Amino acid sequence: MPQLQALNLCKSYPNKSALVDCSFSASDGELIGILGANGAGKSTLIKILAGVLKPETGDAILNGHSIRKERREAQSKIGYLPEVTGGFDDITVYEFLSFSANAHGIFGSAMRSAIARICEELNLGEVKYQKLSDLSKGWRQRAWLGQSLIHNPEILFLDEPTDGFDPIQKVAIRNHIKTLSKGKIILMSTHILEEAEAICDRVLIINSGRLVKDGPTSSLVDKKGRLEESIIVFAG
Repeated sequence: MPQLQALNLCKSYPNKSALVDCSFSASDGELIGILGANGAGKSTLIKILAGVLKPETGDAILNGHSIRKERREAQSKIGYLPEVTGGFDDITVYEFLSFSANAHGIFGSAMRSAIARICEELNLGEVKYQKLSDLSKGWRQRAWLGQSLIHNPEILFLDEPTDGFDPIQKVAIRNHIKTLSKGKIILMSTHILEEAEAICDRVLIINSGRLVKDGPTSSLVDKKGRLEESIIVFAG
């Protein structure tokens, strides 16, 4: 059963505190939206939890492993979709997914089965032999989402996962993320409030690097089911 604990995480950049004493926990089946203004610290939090950035103080425990002291073990069961996807332009989607599977120790028939599963789930079959450089932003985003899922991770970190999708694609991907959340922990940052309203069970609101609100989505929406008022109050 996946478990996650963030313990007093702090991170600063020159002249700016990006994350200040951030603590929360999450457990199996939770789909959590991370909300806040641009520059609030959403991406910094996700990068620290995924082991991309090292916190100055504090720690995160992923399935019993410290992201500071046991980073490789902690990362073995997580998937990560960065906010800005780039690189690997000269290889095909199939080669990209193969590389991602191999990086997680998946080879041979198990790799081919994993790629087939991802191509079916994300409708990547029609572009799997095209180079990433030849794809639209939406198709590249699907491929990068695929690499985060190739090893069926127990904990998934998604930074603006529907960026680059058209409205119809957004709905499909949101529904897929919602389906994936059964049996996993998913943390996703988004600047689209309707996205959090539609699929997130719980919301973390960050303001100037501080976690200022943590609660069920249902407790933070107004009578129309909107999060706008809570965002204005806690992050405005």
